[in-house]
This record gives sequence, C-alpha cells and structure tokens, in this order.
Amino acid sequence: MSKIQVLDPITIDKIAAGEVIERPASVVKELVENAIDAGATAVVVEIKDGGISFMRITDNGCGIDREDVRSAFLRHSTSKIRSVDDLLHIGSLGFRGEALSSISAVAQVELITKTKDQTFGTLYRIAGGKEETLEDTGAPDGTTFIIRQLFYNTPARRKFLKTPMTEASHVGDLMTRLALSHPHISFQFINNGQSKLHTSGNGKLKDVIYHIYGREIASNLLQAEYDTPGLKITGFLGKPIISRGNRNFENYYVNGRYARNSIISRAIEDAYKDFTMQHKYPFVVLHIEIDGEHVDVNVHPTKMELRFNNQQEVYNAIYSAVDQGLHEKELIPHVEMPEPKTAVQSTPESKPVAQSTPEPKTAVRSAPEPKTAVRSAPEHNLEYFMSKMKERVLAEHEEKKKKEEAVTKQPVNTIQTIAEEKTPYMQNTAVRPQISTQTTAPEPPKQMELFEDHLLTREAMQKYKVVGQVFETYWLVEYDNSLYIIDQHAAHERVLYEKTLKSMQTREFTSQMISPPIVLNLSMREAELLNTYMDRFTRIGFEIEEFGQDSYAVRAVPDNLFSIAKKELLIQMLDSLSDEIARNQSPDLIDEKIASMSCKAAVKGNMKLSVQEVDALIGELLSLDNPYHCPHGRPTIIAMTKRELEKKFKRIV
Repeated sequence: MSKIQVLDPITIDKIAAGEVIERPASVVKELVENAIDAGATAVVVEIKDGGISFMRITDNGCGIDREDVRSAFLRHSTSKIRSVDDLLHIGSLGFRGEALSSISAVAQVELITKTKDQTFGTLYRIAGGKEETLEDTGAPDGTTFIIRQLFYNTPARRKFLKTPMTEASHVGDLMTRLALSHPHISFQFINNGQSKLHTSGNGKLKDVIYHIYGREIASNLLQAEYDTPGLKITGFLGKPIISRGNRNFENYYVNGRYARNSIISRAIEDAYKDFTMQHKYPFVVLHIEIDGEHVDVNVHPTKMELRFNNQQEVYNAIYSAVDQGLHEKELIPHVEMPEPKTAVQSTPESKPVAQSTPEPKTAVRSAPEPKTAVRSAPEHNLEYFMSKMKERVLAEHEEKKKKEEAVTKQPVNTIQTIAEEKTPYMQNTAVRPQISTQTTAPEPPKQMELFEDHLLTREAMQKYKVVGQVFETYWLVEYDNSLYIIDQHAAHERVLYEKTLKSMQTREFTSQMISPPIVLNLSMREAELLNTYMDRFTRIGFEIEEFGQDSYAVRAVPDNLFSIAKKELLIQMLDSLSDEIARNQSPDLIDEKIASMSCKAAVKGNMKLSVQEVDALIGELLSLDNPYHCPHGRPTIIAMTKRELEKKFKRIV
C-alpha cells in the first residue's frame, strides 16, 4: 500500500487558508485590496464581534462578470497576471489568486456583484469550499462580500483568536493603514454599528492624517519629498516632539502596499537618531514609488514582507528624504511658561532655602542672584518646576511636618526629615552629625558593599570627603583610596523611583484633582489597553472617565504626579503597555510605569547643590534596594581607585 497520497481538495484549501487567513483582519485585508484593484473609489467595511461572526465589505468597483464568479473561488485564479513575466512588474495589490479560495474554505461566504453593463447582479453562496447557490439578484454596481462564522469548520484555528475587542482593534489598525496608503479612496469602518473611521477620499494625505490622528499630530508635520531615477518618496514626517514609544506609527507604503521592511525602518530611525531619545520612535507617513523590477513582493502569502535587490540605494534614498525634511526647518520646541517669570522670584520656599544654606559658594541658585537673572528660559522653567514640587509635597505632608518639627532633636527622625522633598536635600549644618548617630545602630544593607565600607557610619563620615561638583552635575567623593563620581540626576531619579514605588505598594498616596482635565484621544487598541488596566489606574489614584467616542478625560492623578502629569507622559505609558507579551507581566507593571514617570521630578544636571544636600542624597541612595542604576539603566555611581590614577600619571608602571 502506498504511503504517499495526494490530499483531497478540501484539505488542501484548509492548509492553504492557514497561510493566508490568520484572523478577521486578514480577510478584510484581502477583500479590501481586491476592491482597490477593482478601481473602487469608496469602500465600506462593517464587522460584528470583532469580525468573527460577521464581516461585510462593500465597494463600488468594476464588479465580477457572472461567468467568472465560480472561477474566482478556485485556487490560483486571478485577473491580475497572466504569466511568470508579469511578476516582475506587478502593479496591483493582489496577484496570487488564493484569497477567495482560502476564505471560502474556512467561512460561510456570500457574494453579491454586478458590473455596469449587466442588468441584474449575481448572488453566490459558498461555505467550507462547497458551492450552495448561484442566482440573479438586484444589486448596485460593485461588489459586496458577506463573511459569516470565520473558522466555523476548523475549531482548532478558531480557539486561537483573541477577544472580539482585540480582533476589532486589528481591523481598525488595518483600515487606518489602508486609508493612509490610498488617500484618494473614501474608507469607512463600522464596528458593531458604530462608525469608527470615515475618510473623504479627496486625495490629500494630510487631511487623512488629521482625520485619523487629530490636530496635535497634523500640526507638527514636515513635508518630505525626494526624487531620483527609479525611486520617488513623498509624505510627511512628524516633528521629534511627537515621537512615540513604539514603531506602530512608522507608516510607509511601497507602491501603495503596506508592508514591513527592516531596511526602511532602519533608514528612518537612523535619520531621526539625532532628534529623538533612545527607545523613542518617530511618526512618519511615507509613500515610496519604486520600479517593480527592484522589489519582490512575492516573499510571503500575506504579502507583508518585501525584498529589494538594491537595498543600499533604497536605504540612502529614504535616509536622505527624511534627513532633508528634518533639516528643512528649525526644530526648536516651543516651551510654554505656566506663570510669569516673576512668580519664581516670589515663591515662598526659594528665598528661605537659599538663606538657610551655610555655604554661600555652593548654594542652589535662586532668582534674586545676579547670575540667574540672565539665565535662559529653561533654567527659570526648572526652578519654577522644582518650587511647585516643593509646594505640593509641603501641603501634602503638613501634619507629618509638624510632628517632625516637634521631635527634630531626636536622631531617630533625622533620616526621615532629610528624605522628605520639602526642600530637596537642603538641610542645616546639624545634618551630618545627626546622620552619623542614626546610622550606626542598624545593620547596613548589602548593596553598600560597593563602597567597601558604610558611608553613613560615624567612622566613615569622618573619613570620606566631598571634593566638589564638576559640570554642575557630577559629585566627586574621596573615600578610602578611591574616587567616586555620583550623577546627581540619576541618583535622585533612583531615590524618587523607589520612594514612589514603595508608597504605591503600601498605598501611601492621595489623588489630586486637575482642572482642566487632560483629554486623551485614543485609538481602538489604546482604548482597549486603558480599559484593561482601568482598575489598576483607579486603585493608584487616577480618575479617568469616558469623554465621547474614543476619548477619555483624566480628572485626577496620583499626588506625586500632579506637576508632571502631561498628555505626552500618559500616552507614553500606554505605548509602553501596548506590547501584548508585556500584558502578562506582574501586577506591579502599572506601578513601575507610574514610578518611572515620577522620575521626571528629579533634580536635573547643571543645577548646583550644596554639600549638605549631597550628604542627604548619598544617605538616601545607599539605603535603597538598588542604588547603582537609575530606573532607566544608567549608572548612578562610578569609581576610580588611587592606583588607577597613579598608573595614568605613570607614578607606577
């Protein structure tokens, strides 16, 4: 008996369908691309239950002749190409002839189509690869596909589908890309009876961007144009201020086809490298027109991958287009001052803080000093920010402050007093002896072994010496034949991060109302993320409510984020949660994101601190679980031994 047998057609179709049809969005992609190839100027996509139970795709294209209807559902039947030579010059989105055959193999399909020269339309039903009916019907010009019960006959495939909301968000993302790739076509997307997207089809790409992403992004766009023999690039580049936390907003289309290609992504990100921070990705919408003989779209059945035979030329062209667009205009971001500059000078905490400093040469700059009177706007902005942080924390811990003042002479409360942010690490001359008397009693943590001894003990305090500050950012500490360099910004970030995380775990926080509320305009995927984590957001102090279709109003934030809760930070946090793999991480994920946001309140570089402030900062840093790195992975402390210095100066060989 022969062991090798030819599979029956139904099994073959189901196997082929597994390559092309992965989820409802795959069905929509294939049918909408067919509509575009048919010359449609308007396409309507309607789904229910995420497209699992119902999908309807309607277009006003050329339609299908009655005699071609049956052939259209056969494998490898297409009107796009005739021979292998046509693969070198593909001008259509579809060409493989597998879509309708694959869809009909795993779903119940109903087709209604009519050409302009026909009197009646054609109704055709096919389910599981088996024809059911073919008859005349009344219909407008164009084609309508109705897909019911996707994967109804392959339960193993159906159980791998996500929730209806997730599947709907994939369809929504697909429709967004299709609308951006063909601005001359009107696209409408309806989910469960609600219109989620409807473009005008007037051919203006910027209008489509405005309709999808809103005014904020549309008003921060730069035009990109580049033309070279065999390759043309047009589109829009987002200014660096609207960069995002993932690559979902890198939209590029090759000959009208949305696809992913590492060469294009690398060229775009390399051109943006000098304009965006690490782990930030740009917003771009680029249309790339290239000769068909230089690009291979027949790499994967879903046609989502591309290959170029002139990769270096493509990279250079895209890099040049983006680089020229970014250098076209001056990209200095506009900084808005919440209050006049005089408000900084009248801040209640600013003058007393400077006056309480025992060392005038190392005091924090305050507004009345002559040098700061002529400093640039960012410096004033920073001091205003820091003063507001002090005001908020001061009011928040008013009762705690009174208790501390009543027992200031008791060493047990000294560390706590320093840890508070009423005046960031600014204390009187009695701080140093108070720290040392307190820290001799408890067993020091293990992480302090980096210093080979404990800087907060009475003996260590007598031995180590703060040499000074360089570049108004780094502090030099001499101790036990070693030189330690501490980054004040990274160190303060770590302190704020762990303090915030601890307060959230112990629920030591309050909510702070904000007026006016922050309004977030979210995509379907972002809205799903927010709803998924809504309980966590509410539990840690956020108050968020729906504010119209796909919009949410943030009316309260955790108190430690009051001065830094900006729309960009909240969007950034949602972006960081958008990775589907990250959704199954520990329940402290949101807490960690919030704590990371609180690092924005850390003291910055180029801000001069006093020795007393640095003493307190070192004390808090070394009491943390991980004092060696800031929350973003940068080191807080580096060391150089005396021996290494002597080797550098050739004192020893």
